[in-house]
Amino acid sequence: MPMITYIEASGKTHEIDVPVGHTVMEGGRNAGVEGIVAECGGSCSCSTCHVYVAPEWVAQLPSRDEMEEDMLDFAIEVDAERSRLSCQLRVTEAFDGLVVTVPSEQA
Repeated sequence: MPMITYIEASGKTHEIDVPVGHTVMEGGRNAGVEGIVAECGGSCSCSTCHVYVAPEWVAQLPSRDEMEEDMLDFAIEVDAERSRLSCQLRVTEAFDGLVVTVPSEQA
């Protein structure tokens, strides 16, 4: 099972085994990571699961689609390269070692 590291805005770190097929959002939300609000439950209709992907992971993840790009317009402090909606990152074995940071505020 891939292990993903979630870093809360406070700096608190969680190393969580997330089942393949789940989303990065589900892994964090189910483990109680502070700041992954996920108001829409993962339907890509809000931006409250916004995370920053570690720079070394940006090129390894699937590209953002148009819907994710549109929803990121509502997120706070978007980083053009690193911001992702964690509900749009479906976990595969290749995600083992992924590191994401939760912003200090969600929209």
